[in-house]
Amino acid sequence: MSNETTQDENTRHAEKMKKIKAARDRMMETKTEEKGLIMVHTGSGKGKSSSGFGMIMRCISHGMPCAVVQFIKGNWDTGEKTFLRERFAEECRFFVSGEGFTWETQDRERDIAAAQNGWRIAKEQILDPEVQFVLLDEINIALRYDYLDIDEVVDFLLHEKPRMTHVCLTGRNAKPELIEAADLVTEMTLVKHPFRDGVKAQKGVEF
Repeated sequence: MSNETTQDENTRHAEKMKKIKAARDRMMETKTEEKGLIMVHTGSGKGKSSSGFGMIMRCISHGMPCAVVQFIKGNWDTGEKTFLRERFAEECRFFVSGEGFTWETQDRERDIAAAQNGWRIAKEQILDPEVQFVLLDEINIALRYDYLDIDEVVDFLLHEKPRMTHVCLTGRNAKPELIEAADLVTEMTLVKHPFRDGVKAQKGVEF
């Protein structure tokens, strides 16, 4: 390829990028509103909680006080729980409301009580003026089994959540009412998973 051809391609590329940047700048000029978002991570694929905890890391980096309420994982020794409690306890409050996965407890009344306690804690954290981001990890599971009233949760998020507080709700099978109320919804799609091939959950990947 000659230097002349390379120069022509570089020139065309620069012009194309210039147009793209101008169009993006015009679009960004219209994005002026700031608000606390209601975010939902759902779907059958891996990454719902992982993405939520990624935003927790961002909040800590930006000096934004945050909180986590785990609804289902219970006393499972997860890396994120150990990491946050041992290294960033002041920056991020970490609460565990459940006693384990629902199929392990096999006690609906106990599961309901744990979920209700988690929701009580969640509301306290969301209403706390010092907290700017709250992750409700696996709350969609509690909602799916009707351990929590979906109408109550949605009404609280829409009408009582402070305007600038972000809330992220994770877990598969998010209810339609929650999806409708949310500002941002991401569905993780399962394409392939090692569990199907007999591989157990891996430390650092799954927990």
